[in-house]
Amino acid sequence: MRLSEELHAIGRPLLGAQLAHPTVAGIARGDLPEAVFRSWLEQDYLFLLDYVRVFARLAWQAPDAHLGDLVDLAHATLHEELDLHRSLSAEFGADLEGAKKGPACAAYTEFLLTAAADYGEGLAALYPCMWGYSTLGGILMEAPPNEPRYRRWVDTYADPGFAALAARIGEMIDEAAPDPDRAKSLFRSGMAHELAFWDVPRP
Repeated sequence: MRLSEELHAIGRPLLGAQLAHPTVAGIARGDLPEAVFRSWLEQDYLFLLDYVRVFARLAWQAPDAHLGDLVDLAHATLHEELDLHRSLSAEFGADLEGAKKGPACAAYTEFLLTAAADYGEGLAALYPCMWGYSTLGGILMEAPPNEPRYRRWVDTYADPGFAALAARIGEMIDEAAPDPDRAKSLFRSGMAHELAFWDVPRP
């Protein structure tokens, strides 16, 4: 079994806690209070800015075969995913420029930026975000919310193109061949940060 497949096996049971989380469940039903989603948008916007920095730090260390992928991921995050947040922020009245990181966001970004000091370990640490959101998007798309703004959010992470990006990260982890035990530990920590991130600061 490839290391990425072992990480999937670790992650699948942990996704259940995310699906049951009130924030995710509210998005799935389409009835999450707007103030809660607005707060999540602000936190995720700040998270994604640092996520681009994580990709850039990894790209600096990457072998030639991985360099283009990481540059593409940084570009897609900066120009596509963040554009979605900017678009939704206008509809939810989010203050992206004035937002401050909450404890979960600060802890998660510090974890990722620290892990990115090592190439293989950094990939394993960020994989819960890519793989997790792609998997969540696919599950939520089975019965998508009727509320159009939340449907747009689900559509983004259920998109086959996003799934392909997540799958490529898995391949890169296998090719980088980090220490398996260390990679699994970082993956579990990343999954814990993912769950904690849904506890957005309540307005």
